[in-house]
Amino acid sequence: MSHRQYKIQSDEVHNLNVNLLSISLSKDEKDWASMLHTHPFTELFFVVSGEGKFLLPSKTHTIQTGDLIIIPPYIEHTEQSVKGCSLEYYVIGVDGISFLSEDNSSCVQVFHNFQNTESISHLLSQMLYEMRKQTYGSEQICQNLLEILILRIIRSKNLLPVPLTAVHIPKECAQIKEYLDTNYAEHITLDTLTELTHMNKYYMAHSFAKYTGQSPIQYLNQRRMEAACTLLVDTDHSISAIASSVGFSSQSYFTQTFRKNFGMTPIKYRQNNTEKQAK
Repeated sequence: MSHRQYKIQSDEVHNLNVNLLSISLSKDEKDWASMLHTHPFTELFFVVSGEGKFLLPSKTHTIQTGDLIIIPPYIEHTEQSVKGCSLEYYVIGVDGISFLSEDNSSCVQVFHNFQNTESISHLLSQMLYEMRKQTYGSEQICQNLLEILILRIIRSKNLLPVPLTAVHIPKECAQIKEYLDTNYAEHITLDTLTELTHMNKYYMAHSFAKYTGQSPIQYLNQRRMEAACTLLVDTDHSISAIASSVGFSSQSYFTQTFRKNFGMTPIKYRQNNTEKQAK
């Protein structure tokens, strides 16, 4: 007979102060149109099976079974399955916490083939079961399971948990984002945004980048690229006309920026998408 006794050692884990807002298990079989959207809370997205794409306004990640994505508040995103392969995934909404990356920015973080996949999947399935059952103690059980899940994520990836209020986009940054979303076709500089917010130019740019993961000019170009992609696919406007309508001063600069973002010219992008629609 063997016997080993382990004593609990106290550590310095601070109270996470997190709340589970929602949990869902979904399957995308490419039977609905996915749209970019945002949430005022943090989302944890875990792929149970299949493969697909996780789309941001300016970047696309290929995702598959075992991948974990952390989406901070107010970041536009959506997901898609690939043709012939359903994408099944858990999504949980979490209030009260977010996670900073190694460079202390608040941005979408994608972890491929996340460690302890079975353990994470089991925690999520237990949470979903309790949320559906809604019997005595379900809420407390879900809360405890959530804290275990978050601690394992933090421990595995060395993330820095921060209160949600610390990453909540300030009023001035929200004002800039709204202005860029609406007026991206206009001639906009940092001086334009400085006049809008009455902030110091460099502080304004740093603050916006801290809460969105992009500088104001990077975000502006992202919005212009989104609009350009839509026009390239849905209209027969010339490249020159599209460049002008989304805020570029010249067709050559537009083509250069487009190639840098998508690895192809606007004409090639239009051709590729026209061929896809024809199939």
